[in-house]
Order: sequence, then C-alpha cells, then structure tokens
Amino acid sequence: MATFKTLDDLGDLTGKVALVRVDLNLPMQDAQVTDDTRVRASAPTILELAAKGAKVLLLAHFGRPKGERVSTMSVSMTLDAVQAVLGKEVMFVPEIAGDVVKQAVGILQPGDIAMLENTRFWKGEEQNDPELAKAIAANGDLYVNDAFSAAHRAHASTEGLAHLLPAYAGRSMEAELKALDAALGTPERPVCAVVGGAKVSSKLDVLNHLVTQVDHLIIGGGMANTFLAARGVNVGKSLCEHDLTGTAEKILEIADGAGCTVHLPYDVVVAQEFAANPASLRTCNVHEVAENEMILDVGPQAAEALADVLKTCRTLVWNGPLGAFELAPFDAATVALARSAAALTKEGALISVAGGGDTVAALNHAGAADDFTYISTAGGAFLEWMEGKELPGVVALLG
Repeated sequence: MATFKTLDDLGDLTGKVALVRVDLNLPMQDAQVTDDTRVRASAPTILELAAKGAKVLLLAHFGRPKGERVSTMSVSMTLDAVQAVLGKEVMFVPEIAGDVVKQAVGILQPGDIAMLENTRFWKGEEQNDPELAKAIAANGDLYVNDAFSAAHRAHASTEGLAHLLPAYAGRSMEAELKALDAALGTPERPVCAVVGGAKVSSKLDVLNHLVTQVDHLIIGGGMANTFLAARGVNVGKSLCEHDLTGTAEKILEIADGAGCTVHLPYDVVVAQEFAANPASLRTCNVHEVAENEMILDVGPQAAEALADVLKTCRTLVWNGPLGAFELAPFDAATVALARSAAALTKEGALISVAGGGDTVAALNHAGAADDFTYISTAGGAFLEWMEGKELPGVVALLG
C-alpha cells in the first residue's frame, strides 16, 4: 500500500493552525440535521488535533451553491449538530481565506475549533484554483484531509491544499484507506464482490474492473436481469436494459478469461406488480418467468448457495442490494446474505467491506452493518474506487 502520513506523525501542535477538510454535507429537514454520521466520523480527528494544542479550522462544502453565496447553504446550518457531537463550542467564520480568517485565528486559543464557510461559495473551489488554495493555505500550518467522501473531487480544499502545506490523513480517512486496501488493494484471497442495483449502465466501469480483480462476482438487483437476458433467459416485464445484453455478454467473457466466477440467480421471486406481499407472488426457476411477471428478488435456493460461496472466501466487497429490498418480501435474499456475511466476519473468517447509500441502508435493515469489518458512507468516491480510478484527494496525500 502506498504510504501517507497520519496523525501519528504529528507531535505537539500548540498554537499551530490545522486546516481540516471534513464532510459536513449533512441531510437536513426543517433546518435541522437529520443524520450526524459524517460529523461523528470526523470527530476523533478534530478532537485529537485539538488535544495536541492545534487551532482547528474546519473546511467543508454544503450543497451545490455553484460559486455563489446562498444563505440556505451556509455551513453554519450544521453548527449546532457539530457542537453537539464534539461536546465543544465551535466558532463560525463567514470566510475561508483572508483577514477575517486571520483575525479568527488570532482570537482562537490552542485547542479551540472554528468552522469556515461553505468552500463552494467561491468559484475557485471546484475549479481547484491555485490562487484560492494559496489564500486558504496562508492561514494554516498543516493540512488534514478527513473527507474520503469528497476525495474523488480535485477541488482546492480536497487536492490543492495538500500540495501547499504538510499533508496528513485524518483518522476516518486513514481507516477508509486501510479498509479499501484490505478489500481490493492487497486482499486475502479468495475475494468475492457483491454488486447489485437497478442498472448495469450505472455500474459498467465497476463490473469491468472487478471481474479482473476478484475470484467471485455475485450480481443482483435489476442488473442481474440484463445478464440473465444476455444468457437467453426471458425475464418477462422485469427491469432490464435489453440494449446492454451485448455489453453484459462481453463482461462475462472477460470474467471467464480472468478466472472470475460470475454468480447469477437460478431461482427468483416474481410478481405481476411491485407491491407489498402481492397475491401474484411466487418463487420459480429463472426459465419459468411469465411474460406478465417481473423478477424482484433472488430466490431462496440461490441465496443459500451464495451464502455457501461466502464461506469459501476470505474477503468480501459489497455494493448494492440483491433485490427490491425497500419492500417486503423482496428484501429476503439481501437480508439473508448480509447476515451470513456478518456472521462470518464475526467469526474472523471474512474481511467484509461495504459502501454506497443503498448498501448501508440495506445492511442496517438486515441488522448486519455493525458486524461488517468496515462500512463506507461515501457514495461517489466509493464507486470510483471500485472502478479502479485514482482519487485526486487520496493521491495528493501520498508521500
């Protein structure tokens, strides 16, 4: 694994100014934060820097203001939630560079924390403008990136700053990079990947990359129907990208050449309509799907066989549900496989890493998330990592 500096490389920071990139793009309802997971993820980094005597300046974006000051997108909207998680008062500074920030730094005592305004209020942020990065860096002594979820963006606060100040990975970023390295960088083999979701088109790059990296690929969700159709299966009125069956066929050929076994369902749960426990619900072989039926989940026999596949593996990477898990009983296969993976992880037989919004929701729904080795809350960054792409915010940290 490529090396990067962490907070372990820092000694006493008394009076030094740490610019810390965090993720405060939090879900809100009625001007209240509804989920503080991302704040809790960065809290150890912020509090450790403060404990080492640093004056901590938080940098983050909130929404998509597109280079304009939009009052409803001020990062200050998250201030109460941040203070509640940290258990400390946080000063809000309505700028990210210049004299106002300099004055704030003068007021702050060692161990104090301030939150700077939404970085995306400045056009230069998303353009990775070197002048803006220099202006931000002018008020800092070191840079810490603890926002893996924004690491796929080459912005001034995620990439530019890392070249101007001594740069370190925060605790959350460090944990994420170690987990991802264990999953696909230098994994214990055999490696299994579960890829689900509605459309093949949204995960083409992921599938093309994974079949050359893993030993087993389990395909679920709507995208499995496209692969079944490529194999000549009539999938009725199931969600299916018929125009991509040729692409699916090519992916299967690449997998074959790379020695990757692709697992598609052979029994499925079908219904004539997508509704909770519909009267038309039945389980059948994939070759028995009627024209007026849609596949909505992997069947129980296939789900059991997939759990047996996991027992033969040492590492698991998971992105996307196996069925339409939002509605019972089409959550059964996802829940069963998630619980199998969690049990194997708990026994120490499996290293399990999962990521993506739907995936986290599905694993929480299954009550399995806590037993996974690592759950990434990053959406786009996790997906780009699964595609084998270099993430600018990570590359900038490498020594």
